[in-house]
Amino acid sequence: MRTVALVAFSGVQSRDVCGPLDVFAEANRFLLADSHYRVEVVGLEHGPLRCSNGMTISADRHFSNTHDAYDLLLVAGGPGVVRREFADEIYAWLERASRQARCFGAICSGSFILARAGLLDQRMVTTHWSYANQLAALCPTARVEVDRPFVEDGNLYTSAGVTAAVDLSLYLLKLDKGSEVALKVAERLVVFMQRAGEKCQSSPQFTPCAEGGSWVTQVQQYILSNLTGDLSVKVLARVANMSIRTFARAFVRDAKISPAEYVVGARVHAARAMLQGTASPLKTIAYECGFGNADRMRCVFQRCVGVSPKQYRLHYQSETCLDREQDAVGCHV
Repeated sequence: MRTVALVAFSGVQSRDVCGPLDVFAEANRFLLADSHYRVEVVGLEHGPLRCSNGMTISADRHFSNTHDAYDLLLVAGGPGVVRREFADEIYAWLERASRQARCFGAICSGSFILARAGLLDQRMVTTHWSYANQLAALCPTARVEVDRPFVEDGNLYTSAGVTAAVDLSLYLLKLDKGSEVALKVAERLVVFMQRAGEKCQSSPQFTPCAEGGSWVTQVQQYILSNLTGDLSVKVLARVANMSIRTFARAFVRDAKISPAEYVVGARVHAARAMLQGTASPLKTIAYECGFGNADRMRCVFQRCVGVSPKQYRLHYQSETCLDREQDAVGCHV
């Protein structure tokens, strides 16, 4: 019996809890009874826990009543937890429970709770992109990866936003029970089996910055307007009116991503939009998004998104059909 604990508190993001719970609960449908997951919610407070969206959940037990070691211990996040301080006894319990667990980790801003418990020192971690700088300031010895949906460092697993919690849970399920079970669960939940751990988080990286007059915004706008053109560092440095070396260093500093990564991300972002919203052939999309040919786009898309362009398009077609079916059912209620 595998034991999975989701640590929750008042103000928790409900999907940080429900996403992983759904993955492991669905897995039980495909597993023999003696290999089922036993999943429970551990509360850091007594009584009902009101989530950030207003929903109320009840913990299976209070942290003070946990005595056995868990195979997997995950701390959920929430909007207010970045600056929230918990009681010392909670951090002491987390340190002890994490040491006893086979593996442990955090979802989104739950990483801040682990950081305050001293569990992220000298570790490679991630969190939601908008909290990355704050986490790095809170735990300066940690290596915070900004552009990855989840990060594995030994027995420590951390993920970005709420959808990345499902990616991480499917990955852990795959490690534990194999690809076939993980794939069946992904199909049941109508999600990709997993996005690659190297894939960039969905963030505003591939849209112009808010500061419309900044040089970074001008370069980003140039990239987005010239996806089929020459977007080498030499050309972009000329747009910014800088030397190549100065431009490359300054772009990483201000955009938090290298010029090459931004160009690839912009092209993948454009391809995703065309795959979702048009019936254009793959070779047309590849050309209009600057990949040159379909084979090149297929290779880059697979690496960045975790599935092929064809699989991505089929996935969104399936979602559209499902939405239409649900709308049709709703019309007859």
